Amino acid sequence: MQSQEDIKKYLEKRLRENHVFWSFEQDATARLSDWNLIKYVLIHLDLDDINYLFKIYPKKKIKKVWIEELIPQGEYLISMNICFALIYFDAKNPRIYVNSLMTRQFNKKLKNEGSAG
Repeated sequence: MQSQEDIKKYLEKRLRENHVFWSFEQDATARLSDWNLIKYVLIHLDLDDINYLFKIYPKKKIKKVWIEELIPQGEYLISMNICFALIYFDAKNPRIYVNSLMTRQFNKKLKNEGSAG
């Protein structure tokens, strides 16, 4: 399994095997966007599967999904996010790094909500 398409199919299969899409209509998960594939793999699959993401996507893209989708989950995913910060994103102080990202995402959300109303 070397091609990008093979890896994507494998990861989508693993997500289905793990019943990630139990509440979705079958057609809704026929072809996941790159963004959603990255998000669901990070949240639901193990490190071996996550490593495949880095074979088919730039680290920068994976990090963007992580920051915008997982970091805002706050305390719910704190242990997982600290692990990702350490293993994949080279954080020297992963807990401090994740906390600063959480604060930044929270402030960004507040600013966006304030300018919308």
